[in-house]
Amino acid sequence: MPLGRVTLYVRDVEATISFYEKYFGFRSLRLEGDRIVELLARDGGANLMIHPAGKAQKMGQVLVKLVFDVEHVEAFRAKCAEEGLVFGPLHQADGYVFANAKDPSGNPIAISSRAFRLKSGGDEPPPPEPIDQT
Repeated sequence: MPLGRVTLYVRDVEATISFYEKYFGFRSLRLEGDRIVELLARDGGANLMIHPAGKAQKMGQVLVKLVFDVEHVEAFRAKCAEEGLVFGPLHQADGYVFANAKDPSGNPIAISSRAFRLKSGGDEPPPPEPIDQT
């Protein structure tokens, strides 16, 4: 069962929408009477639901990080920097590279080449184990 949506609780709805549209190519879907704005992924990935945060919710203190699959992390990072989004340093991991930043509400995000790491070696990942959903 694929993950379809991730809800982000934010203080500045419009700034958050603009951020994900500008840097990651999402398209907003606004339905009259609905306070949640859904950001649709153009490439079939999970959609983001932008939800106004309640007064008691603390911004940037979450246990979730949004990770965007980017084959050429350094080039994407440089392009974003030209447009105003500064990622932290590049980190080398086990066969891939990633960099971290935060969205306008302090939610952690990352760009990562992890999804592309097996392409260069020619190996394919093993298929996932079947899950009994009965």
